[in-house]
Amino acid sequence: MGIKLRLILMNFFQFFVWGAWLITIGTYCFNAKGWTGAQFGAIFSTLAIASIFMPALTGIIADKWINTEKLYGTLHILYGCVLFFVPQVNDPDTLYYVILLAMIFYMPTISLSNSISYSILKNNNFEVVKAYPPIRVWGTIGFIIAMWCTNLSGSKANANQFIIGAVAAIVLGIYSFTLPKCLPQKSISKDASIIEQLGLNAFKLFLNYKMALFFIFAMFLGAALQLTNMYGDSFLDDFRNVPEYAESFVVKYSTIIMSISQMSETLFILTIPFFLRRFGIKKVMLFSMIAWVLRFGLFSFGNPAGGLWMIILSCIVYGMAFDFFNISGSLFVESTTDSKIRSSAQGLFMMMTNGFGAYSGSKISGFIIDKFYTHAQGKDWHGIWLAFAIYALIVAVAFAILFKHKHDPKDFSSSAIQH
Repeated sequence: MGIKLRLILMNFFQFFVWGAWLITIGTYCFNAKGWTGAQFGAIFSTLAIASIFMPALTGIIADKWINTEKLYGTLHILYGCVLFFVPQVNDPDTLYYVILLAMIFYMPTISLSNSISYSILKNNNFEVVKAYPPIRVWGTIGFIIAMWCTNLSGSKANANQFIIGAVAAIVLGIYSFTLPKCLPQKSISKDASIIEQLGLNAFKLFLNYKMALFFIFAMFLGAALQLTNMYGDSFLDDFRNVPEYAESFVVKYSTIIMSISQMSETLFILTIPFFLRRFGIKKVMLFSMIAWVLRFGLFSFGNPAGGLWMIILSCIVYGMAFDFFNISGSLFVESTTDSKIRSSAQGLFMMMTNGFGAYSGSKISGFIIDKFYTHAQGKDWHGIWLAFAIYALIVAVAFAILFKHKHDPKDFSSSAIQH
């Protein structure tokens, strides 16, 4: 089996095991369990809590002590074992801790999968910026297929969605041990400082104004990403409470409608090499932020009938919103950091986006929705999405003013990432 095909399989299952429940857990908590926005927000924030410390920690371990592919496989097996326990949980407080444990094992695997892909491609003399996006697109395809499996199997409002993810996670974990070795960088001298010995060098990136600002705005965009993951499927499913929309395709197959977002990702991923070399990281990130404004704004005014085109268009622009921030940001980190700290730096990027950003997005949005947008008649989704759109617009304007970066196409050449 060729190197690219092996990495394609890894990326496919990396996001299949998440997509099986990530988009539909809101429907499960709200509709099947009847829990509040604050309770769901707390449960969803576990993704963020785990991301605050685990990616950076496992990145350090992979950089210094353990083969990345072995650490990656072990974490996936543990993640799958925890997901098997979810169907036994019947109260939000217990589910909070169960999902937290699952996320402690899963969240660091996202940045580790990037590190494994980059390492194996470079060791086999591939140009990373050119070769990685067509491989990574299969992760999105895995996410889509998982969403379809959950919806078509009737599992979007029950705990079977977690079983689907659990089985695939254990299969991925076992498969990971067959991947080419990704050895740790053991290049620490005896007289190295404590910071170097512990592998904390990546945190020095915060001393660089441009990198610090990049990480801060990555955190703001991480919050935006969580908003759409948390509430997208619940928003569409809630149209069942409107008589004229109750039997619509959108309500019955809300998860499949949401999967258009991931289908769009598969197209935009393939454009990343062109956009990064042509426009540079600042403009690409701005494109992402503008796309987030459109994503939320179109949802605000969309409906399953005359406004269906807005829902569909919102799902299409999501591809740009996600890819131009998440994957381009990962490649930017890879191209601007020393090879000795790249796993740690990828973990740091994950900590800011899926950690601090996701945590603030989960907790604050849950409180605001309960306080201002939940009434006796239900949730005011128009107001919710409009508020999110205004947030994304403010972030975009601030980024355009504050982030200073002179684009050089060589930043994303194979030699820049190799060394």
